[in-house]
Amino acid sequence: MMVEFAPLNIPLRRRLQTAAVLQWVFSFLALAQSCLAAFVLLALSDWWIVALLYAGWLWLDWDTPTSGGRRSDWVRTWSVWDYFRQYFPITLVKTVDLDPKANYIFGFHPHGVLVAGAFGNFCTEATGFSRLFPGLKSHLLMLPFWFRVPLFRDYIMCGGLVSSCKSSLSYLVSRPEGGNVAVIAVGGAPEALDARPGALTLQVRNRKGFIKLALKHGAQLVPVFSFGENELFDQMKNPTGSPLRRLQNRLQSIMGVAMPLFHARGVFQYSFGLMPYRKPINTIVGKPIPVVQTPSPSSEDIESLHQVYLQHLTELFEQHKLTYGLQEHQHLTFI
Repeated sequence: MMVEFAPLNIPLRRRLQTAAVLQWVFSFLALAQSCLAAFVLLALSDWWIVALLYAGWLWLDWDTPTSGGRRSDWVRTWSVWDYFRQYFPITLVKTVDLDPKANYIFGFHPHGVLVAGAFGNFCTEATGFSRLFPGLKSHLLMLPFWFRVPLFRDYIMCGGLVSSCKSSLSYLVSRPEGGNVAVIAVGGAPEALDARPGALTLQVRNRKGFIKLALKHGAQLVPVFSFGENELFDQMKNPTGSPLRRLQNRLQSIMGVAMPLFHARGVFQYSFGLMPYRKPINTIVGKPIPVVQTPSPSSEDIESLHQVYLQHLTELFEQHKLTYGLQEHQHLTFI
């Protein structure tokens, strides 16, 4: 295989963009492990008292990820996120105004490999979320497992990340003052295993938990589609039923996280590596679906609202697909 190296005379701005994305990929793939190792080494060193004090703080702060988290506007506005946005680039598109007195559940599609669009749009201010939706605070839901890792949990909460458990979502969308946006990558880890260029299959037909909670708390549902999310990485072929897919499914059932074998480009060459391709991501926030609060929704209530949600998601995709490079014959498939 011929390796295509990056030219030496790349502008500084482009190098800073690459560095910003490199640290994000590292944060996603290895920062949690590094934080855990640092905590263990600290506990075994002469500075063990610091680790003990942090462990006490961790015990006192254990429920914070399920109680709205701990956002930091300072972290969300770091300059590094502007370079992160410019790398792809990422654009957040508003279709209607949202009432800051209401609570919302944003259904984010597709999951992609590393959920780059959801992070860039809803965990930073690089694309102007607070400017586009004044009075609203975005919270991206993440697997509870990650909030048990010392130090790492505190860092990710700064961006607005919170636990994806039911009590966490309920806390956000039940606040009487409103103004909360809970962002859920509906397809979850299983959908990441099918994230590759051209993929338009969404795992959503059996994802109804967020629908039930929307009914229970009267939170408005908003479909969000991120064009370009699946174009960032290639994956090894893993069709359903293949040995690789069975192994991935098995690991996911044990650990709760997906293990897609993805690849794209490198830092100094374009032929292989774990850096995403420079492909534009355009995230479209659709119209809210009004939800009548139903404290004890029936299965019929849930199914009815779920169908309405799928219809709105389909319409959002169809209305914008030609603008963002897709063809008329391309449509979403729900499984």
